Amino acid sequence: MARAPSSGHSRSDDPAGLVARERQGDNAQPLSITEISNLLKRAVEDRFGHVRLRGELSGVKRAASGHLYCALKDEKAVLDGVMWRGSTGRLAFNPEDGLEVIATGKLTTYAGRSKYQIVIEQLELAGEGALLALLEKTRARLEAEGLFARERKRPLPFLPRTIGVVTSPTGSVIRDILHRLADRFPSHVVVWPVLVQGQGAAEQVSTAIRGFSALEPGGGVPRPDLLIVARGGGSIEDLWSFNEESVVRAIAECTIPVISAIGHETDTTLADHAADCRAPTPTAAAEMAVPVRIDLEATLADFATRQRRAVHRPVELGRERLEARVRRMPRAETLLQPQAQRLDELSERLRRGLADRAVQGRERLAGVGARLSPPVLTRAHAEAQRRLERARLIPALVQRPLKSGQDRLAALARLASQLHPEKPLERGYAIVRDPEGRALTGKAQAEKEAALSLQFRDGMLGVAVGKPAPAAPAGKPSKRRKPPSSNPEQEDLFG
Repeated sequence: MARAPSSGHSRSDDPAGLVARERQGDNAQPLSITEISNLLKRAVEDRFGHVRLRGELSGVKRAASGHLYCALKDEKAVLDGVMWRGSTGRLAFNPEDGLEVIATGKLTTYAGRSKYQIVIEQLELAGEGALLALLEKTRARLEAEGLFARERKRPLPFLPRTIGVVTSPTGSVIRDILHRLADRFPSHVVVWPVLVQGQGAAEQVSTAIRGFSALEPGGGVPRPDLLIVARGGGSIEDLWSFNEESVVRAIAECTIPVISAIGHETDTTLADHAADCRAPTPTAAAEMAVPVRIDLEATLADFATRQRRAVHRPVELGRERLEARVRRMPRAETLLQPQAQRLDELSERLRRGLADRAVQGRERLAGVGARLSPPVLTRAHAEAQRRLERARLIPALVQRPLKSGQDRLAALARLASQLHPEKPLERGYAIVRDPEGRALTGKAQAEKEAALSLQFRDGMLGVAVGKPAPAAPAGKPSKRRKPPSSNPEQEDLFG
């Protein structure tokens, strides 16, 4: 077996160089991987302890621990990055793939994968172009969800009793809104103070909107009928809180109509698209929230005047029509003139007729009076007396009609005696009667009865059909038998 060469042999003893040996005068000791990794880490961190890098985000993901992992890249290189949970809480936007950002931090190495990376302490968008790109991307995504649809817009109440305002309590915005509301129509205003810019502003605004929406009617804090989300003007960075997704969703989910008054007229945020109505300025939002009280009073006064006119107009029209018809109608004197003239004519004719009749009567009376002179009356009386004396009363003239009447009466009496129904009984005939006393004239009628009565000249005899019947008592014919009464307690009213 060969021995291992001693460490003191020269390199010529091991021409293949299989074993690492120390060289004379060489003080470079071999380092471990951990040692060189630590040396590299210190060197990189000392040299690049504070850097600002511009690049495009790629592969952005959040771990369950809250750390953010991503990569920064440009056209030719890629650099891994990590942002610890303490730093991610200060982010002013939501990092997404494709955004151009400026990352501030320090370079370090990760020995586990032999990589170098940047530990990001601050992440900002690289200029307004990147902000606008992020804004457009977020807008398109939320619009696809229907948060900006016109069908979701609700009409604003005409006269809200309570108005909720979400804004900063120290800025000029709230003073402008209150002043404008007081000028137009004083209303009850409830202010929810929030930050409108910077870290945590979006969370406070969304919390305020949801808080107003969660108020119950009739509670300790009055529930607003209208909500105004307002902020003054500023750059896109200043207004960025109102482009956050949390604020947009809070406005879209709010159960109270919302007016968005963010910035000036040229400033537009995603909150404006989600709100039910957008105002160019906070002052304009106050004008849109309430009408002008003086205008309402003038309108009510005008309505009252129009109402009075509407009530009086039919009366006036009726009066005008009546007066026009009265003017067209003839006067009473004109209508009665023909009748009055005819009355005058008839009156005159009546007067003349009465005068003529009086004259005629007077003439007839004069003629009759001439005939009633005493000599004429004396002659008429003498003539009547002579006729009376010549008249004689003869008894035969009275007795002859009386005798004729007596003869006719005697003939009628004899005829009545001969036609009496019981007259034939004296000649031996009999009348057959049923139990009810009715006279029977046929055999068929008699066969139907169980008992019969025979009326003779001197009385009644009862017989039975087919067997002897008990004799009826003598005397007058029996009265008509009464039918049995259905009520034995009631007496016969006819005896």
